[in-house]
Amino acid sequence: MTRRVPCYIREPEVNPDPPHVRQIPADISQHAPHSSWVGGPLFYVDMEFTCIDCGIVELWSAEDQKWWYETAKGYVFSTAGRCTACREVLKSRHGGTPRKSHRDRPEDTDM
Repeated sequence: MTRRVPCYIREPEVNPDPPHVRQIPADISQHAPHSSWVGGPLFYVDMEFTCIDCGIVELWSAEDQKWWYETAKGYVFSTAGRCTACREVLKSRHGGTPRKSHRDRPEDTDM
């Protein structure tokens, strides 16, 4: 029968290759106006997410986050929800036509 070695005697387990964390600095002045009062992230880090349609785990890269928050003016607390394949299926399903809410919007009228 072997005895357990107490934790104060054991050698600590050291991870020889810690995962490399990529960070891209954020330009908060480029965030959408509705997001600027909450501050937003100071940097973007690669982040894993689970697709809401198919359930696979995919990586939301720091570059994609920078584009979403600073160029597309996405909401600061939003995250990726669908993988690349499921997004392509949605795009092909509606054939490039705008969504109903945008298609049926009345034209600018003088009030």
